[in-house]
Amino acid sequence: QDRNYVRLEKRRFTPEDRGRVVTAFLAGYFEQYIQYNFTANLEDRLDNVANGNANWKHVLREFWEDFYSAIKNTENLRISDVIDTLDQDLDPLCFPTNEDCKNSRVCPSCKTGRLGLRLGKGGPFIGCSNYPDCKFTRPLSVESEEDKTIEGMSLPKKLGQDTETEKDVFLCKGPFGFYIQLGEAEGKIKPKRVTLIKNIHPSEVTLPTAIALLALPREIGLHPESGENIQAGVGRYGPYLKVGGAYTSLGMEEDILSIGLNRALTILNEIPNNSRNTTSTLRELGLHPDDGKPITLRKGRYGPYVKHGRLNASLPNSDDENSINLSLAIQLLKERAAKIKTRKSRK
Repeated sequence: QDRNYVRLEKRRFTPEDRGRVVTAFLAGYFEQYIQYNFTANLEDRLDNVANGNANWKHVLREFWEDFYSAIKNTENLRISDVIDTLDQDLDPLCFPTNEDCKNSRVCPSCKTGRLGLRLGKGGPFIGCSNYPDCKFTRPLSVESEEDKTIEGMSLPKKLGQDTETEKDVFLCKGPFGFYIQLGEAEGKIKPKRVTLIKNIHPSEVTLPTAIALLALPREIGLHPESGENIQAGVGRYGPYLKVGGAYTSLGMEEDILSIGLNRALTILNEIPNNSRNTTSTLRELGLHPDDGKPITLRKGRYGPYVKHGRLNASLPNSDDENSINLSLAIQLLKERAAKIKTRKSRK
């Protein structure tokens, strides 16, 4: 699971594309070591060593000589040879025989290219041999009928229409789980999507629930001490509360769609001060003359600093945060950028 070879669904491990490719590589070049009886046979030999019936150096030497030879045989392989081997081993998975017994290797886009295994930055995928003239791609494994349905529902499922945008709302399933989608792609513009939180079962998703999820993050109210807005939303790591620049994760028992101000304050007060992200914006100093983006004065864990885009510059100990103006902030940012540039050139 840590290596993204498998995912756990309904107490069952389902292989990911990356796991299938690694397994196919081992089966092609290290087959004897992934046989079911290999571990059992080796354990028997080690038992003989423990019982004094075999020499441990002899057992290790035999293992290492064969294993070293297998590794040496792969050192001079060209990547094209490896891809051809994997392509052949994964043929039943990637190109199953269809009902019409047609050749599923034929590219459905250009009709003349041959589909085959390709390796990219994002992992393995199926591509056309006529690339770059034909840019057809699809995932490695063919989606099963079970993956396309939830308790008899076909996916993607249209839940209804959002009256505000007049766009259709869909329940979909991707490589990382279920999500809600507003409308469809328009050219290069991707539709708005939000991950379905784990405490909502896909079969129980209604149009109002989907629209509420698409409207996140939502404002709950003002923090009585700092006066900053408290927001509730769903991020990469699940539901959260946000106050200023500080994020607080919410447990599975909390309802992100209905949590109120009182409950949010209770959760925030239960968090130790040393575990919070205490970054907060004190005031905006003005716009940077180069790009017109705002420069803000902020207070962080280690004291006040000025921020412009991704560049941060700490205030000297002799400067009071109340005396910082736009011109001084620009100077501090300029000096900070020069230090970073010098450090990179030295490396």
